[in-house]
Amino acid sequence: MSAAISQICISDEEKEILQEIMNIAFGKAAADLAEMINIFVELSVPSINMLPTTDLPGYIKSEMLGYNTISIVEQNFWGKFKGSALLVFPAGAGKELITMFECDGESSFATESMDILERETLMEIGNILIGACVGKITELLGDFVTYSPPKVVIENRSNEIIPKNLFNPEYSAIAMKTVFCFKDRDINGFLFLLTSHESFAWLKGSLVTFMEQYE
Repeated sequence: MSAAISQICISDEEKEILQEIMNIAFGKAAADLAEMINIFVELSVPSINMLPTTDLPGYIKSEMLGYNTISIVEQNFWGKFKGSALLVFPAGAGKELITMFECDGESSFATESMDILERETLMEIGNILIGACVGKITELLGDFVTYSPPKVVIENRSNEIIPKNLFNPEYSAIAMKTVFCFKDRDINGFLFLLTSHESFAWLKGSLVTFMEQYE
């Protein structure tokens, strides 16, 4: 394990560059969501951690203290930048978010069940936030990714958030995280981007190339 970690360490300078790219990407995601549902999304400064994949469940659980039950949108992305995005809300947030997608005073509650509406709402928000964020990161770093269909789980236990087969347990991952909240709504959540070891060499080279254009 230690050998694998030492081979993919990123420097403090590389981490700062990646954090700036994440700031741009998360800002784009927030702007896209605000444009669609006409509500401002506030984002925290993104954080970056590199850790063994076996530590991911404990790390994410520790970041969500107080969230005993959660709803989650999970979407994998594939390219030179490869990994998984996890959009996490406290249980019940989907019901509150439904109202943001109602327009002209008309409600869809009469035609669809609450469970379906909540799932569709979370998936729509996930598509916007994850797509804009990952898409902007890869655009800035000169890559193009494809996405697997998103999966939505409503009211799951937080200690089951990470599938056991997400990444090879013999390697490490870079975990990028931001906390977001919807202005004027008592709703907040987390967006995690988890990048596998297969992307590390490409990522280090792309960060250098990104900075060269500003020198």
